[in-house]
Amino acid sequence: MGSAFIEWLRERRIKILGLGIVLALFASPVIVLLWMTAVPGHTYAGPLPPLTPAQSQLAERLRGHVMAIASTPHNLGHPQALENAALYLQKQLAGMGYTVTRQPFDAGHARNLEVTIEPASPAAPTLVIGAHYDSAFTAPGANDNGSGTAAVVELARMLADLRGKAAVRIRLVLFANEEPPFFQTDRMGSLVYARRLVQSGEKVAAMFSLETIGYYRDAPGSQRYPFPLSILYPDTGNFVAFVGTVSSRALVRRTVKAFRETARFPSVGGSAPGFIQGIDWSDHWAFEQAGVPALMITDTAPFRYPWYHSTKDTPDKIDYQRLARVVAGLERVIRGWRE
Repeated sequence: MGSAFIEWLRERRIKILGLGIVLALFASPVIVLLWMTAVPGHTYAGPLPPLTPAQSQLAERLRGHVMAIASTPHNLGHPQALENAALYLQKQLAGMGYTVTRQPFDAGHARNLEVTIEPASPAAPTLVIGAHYDSAFTAPGANDNGSGTAAVVELARMLADLRGKAAVRIRLVLFANEEPPFFQTDRMGSLVYARRLVQSGEKVAAMFSLETIGYYRDAPGSQRYPFPLSILYPDTGNFVAFVGTVSSRALVRRTVKAFRETARFPSVGGSAPGFIQGIDWSDHWAFEQAGVPALMITDTAPFRYPWYHSTKDTPDKIDYQRLARVVAGLERVIRGWRE
């Protein structure tokens, strides 16, 4: 074998190796992105079925809750309105036969509210369903987060028959102080709650954060995303999203699968690192800090909703019929949840 041929062969191997390295560098991010965003099942497509009578009644109850608590700004900058919202929520939950536990914090200026559906077995793990009930700045907060708060209240009503029978302990919680300037600080209500719950020794299996879930549009271009998620997801804002950080990927996949098996409503899901814009923008962040797998269920908030954190975030902006469909789907997911 001539030396020229050997040299040619050596150069060819180097080029092939270099090409392989280049392909790997370009392919790896794509593979990682596909791994993060892959979820089981298929999203519902096609016309939405007519609302059932129960869903129509649910839509009206959701509307009533949003109007009652989210027609004016309610936060520590508007303390009387925040107190009025808390009293309304307590009354609604107590009226369903629940004992409402109040968790004061922040020197007594704010409080979380909790009701519990006890399981058939005291050793069963806990599933937390939560939403923050404070609004941002001068926003009335109808979608952010009157929609999520109303959903938690109605889930408490719909799941009440599971008391003493559930496969898991279901804690339904309404948090104060999610919005700035408290977000991701020690004064954030969900972080206070999550730390106390974990420190109690209770086995907490998962947490669902219901965050801004009331706005839907069928027009192409009504949905946007932070890069690189914009590469993979649809540009029509007619779906509900199940979102978590990478550490909660298994929970996201399990929840999306259950929703798609039981709900006739468009859905997407995926996980991503927390540094991706919006991925950890809710109370699920607090539970992950406490070591609990957690996800956010959302209409994607500022990536779809034009009035996010503005004075125009009012009850008339909410699509209560589609909100009712989402809540009904979540009820079935929670009702069927096992360890």
